[in-house]
Amino acid sequence: MKLYYHPLSGHAHRARLFLSLIGQNVDLVEVDLAKGEHKQPAFLELNSLGQVPVLVDGETVVQDSNAIMTYLAKKLGKTEWLPEDPIGAARIQRWLSIAAGQIAYGPAAARLVTVFGAKFDTGEVIGRAHDLLKVVEQELASRDWLATERPTIADLALYSYIARAPEGNVDLSAYPKVGSWLTRIEQLPGFVAFVKTPVGLAA
Repeated sequence: MKLYYHPLSGHAHRARLFLSLIGQNVDLVEVDLAKGEHKQPAFLELNSLGQVPVLVDGETVVQDSNAIMTYLAKKLGKTEWLPEDPIGAARIQRWLSIAAGQIAYGPAAARLVTVFGAKFDTGEVIGRAHDLLKVVEQELASRDWLATERPTIADLALYSYIARAPEGNVDLSAYPKVGSWLTRIEQLPGFVAFVKTPVGLAA
């Protein structure tokens, strides 16, 4: 297997983190985003959207971080990470949708401003991040993990951008349950840290 990634991409990190947590060997191929390598024909053949991560498994090419985690869990039979029962699967899907929506347009967008110079309304994206964090804090009030009684790909889908939310000037100090949840993920065997960038509140 090969994972095309960039070390500062939270989407790429969640895929890499899952591969590490399940002990799956993978060749990491760094895509130079600064030089526009992701927009070159060779990479666009792998992902026509020009985005990382991309997983190549033999003749199979899987784009999108959540799709990659789903593919790996299904192929490798990791039902503890992606339950087969209807209720468990639905709970996971809910959080994957949140990762693609509220996470992407909240803490991920806020971080894009400070790390990559994206032109978003700073107040708006930081506000969205706090709206989501309040929900996550409430959801974690009665349990340790987001979707089931153990860690799943739902937790990984939210981890990277929440963990680095301070880089986008999103203060996590008001969310102690979220902080404890981040620590639990970081204590999992095989955990791989997301690269830190000294910007925003993390400067």
